[in-house]
Order: sequence, then C-alpha cells, then structure tokens
Amino acid sequence: MKHGKKYVESAKLVDRTKLYDCDEALDTVIKAATAKFDETVEAHIRLGVDSRHADQQVRGAVVLPHGTGKDVRVVVFCRRDDQVEAAKAAGAIEAGADDLVAKIQSGWTDFDVAVASPDMMGLVGRLGKILGPRGLMPNPKAGTVSPDVGKAVEEARAGKIEYRLDKTNIIHCPIGKVSFGTEKLLANLNTLMDAVIAARPAALKGQYIKSCAVASTMGPGVRCNPNKLGSTAAAAAE
Repeated sequence: MKHGKKYVESAKLVDRTKLYDCDEALDTVIKAATAKFDETVEAHIRLGVDSRHADQQVRGAVVLPHGTGKDVRVVVFCRRDDQVEAAKAAGAIEAGADDLVAKIQSGWTDFDVAVASPDMMGLVGRLGKILGPRGLMPNPKAGTVSPDVGKAVEEARAGKIEYRLDKTNIIHCPIGKVSFGTEKLLANLNTLMDAVIAARPAALKGQYIKSCAVASTMGPGVRCNPNKLGSTAAAAAE
C-alpha cells in the first residue's frame, strides 16, 4: 500500500523493531498524528485464541474512565412509558417500540448504539439483517440488553465500548482522541486491557496476549510490550 507524504514522515518517528512501553507508545502516536482533525486513537490487540471455537470467544464491554471523545447517539427499544422517559432523560435520541422498529426498517440508522429492554428482543430480532452487519444489535454481553435502560444509555454515552474478536482473532477498539494526551489515553488503554485479560477463556492453553499496537486514524501503528499492558497483563502474557 502506498502512503502519503505525511504518513511517511510520521512513520520515521516509529522504530519498527522496538516494543514500546505503553506510555511511550502513546506519546509517539500523539507526536505522529498530523491530521487537521482530532484523530481517534485505537488499540489493536491480537490474542492467542481461535475464535472458531465457542469456548475461546472473547467478548464484553467496559466503560473507559475518560470516555472515547465521541458524542454517542443512542436509541432504545422499550415499551413502557417509564422506560421511554428514563431513556430520553439519560440522553437517548429515540426511544420506543413498534414505531422505532418501523423507522429503522424504512432505512434510518443514524445512531451509534442500540439498547433494548429484555422483553423487546423478540421484536428487535426482526432487525437482525439491518443491525447485525453494522454491529448495532443489542447484546447482553455488551450491556445493551438491560431492564434498566436509563443506566445503559448513561454508560454508553459516558464511554462504554464493546470489545470482540474479528475473524483474525484481533480486537480493535477506540481508546480516545489524540487531544486527550498520554495520561488519559494510558488510563483508557489499561482499563480496556484489564477487561480483555479478565475475559481470558478458561479453555485456552498457552500465550493469551500475542501483540498489541496503538495508532491514530491517519498515523502509523506503534507496537506495545505485551508484558506491560494493563495492571494484570504481566501474569496473563506468560
């Protein structure tokens, strides 16, 4: 892949042969971010699991202490009036039942997170072909299926992110914006890593955290030392 001049210049700041400590890696990512907008910083974590096996799936959700820097648009599938009121009071842009389903079936998907009360999942199931490919389907493991829809909306808007494996056994997650600075990004990264480490499948034998890299939207990846990820990573990486 051919990169532009700015990327090539930024890449010169990164030693490809080095495993950086997390704070140094994030500091390098910030220095290498040259776009005119506030770039998102992402973590890319490769695990030593095989996602084809049901007992080696890694999926969950965690609230980042400093959020993601994004204004998260949340919709809520619920039927009771008190739930609708709670959802909207917490900041949901839409809340409802059949009317919301119909709106989405007509082509509207201008939101980032979908929350549902448990009794609504039968109805929400009709939207699987629309929400599923977009990663918007409510899921209990992600905390987006909950009887307390108000709390679920608050958590989503406060910076709750879902982590899950892709087909190549890598987790891709945003951990904030370049403007956050190294300290806040490091706190978010450690929180994410602690959650991923805690989700280690019991059936897994061998190394769990294979590698981790951090990068901004337009910048080069910087590899982190897997033995120094999160507060409990050293034990998990053995």
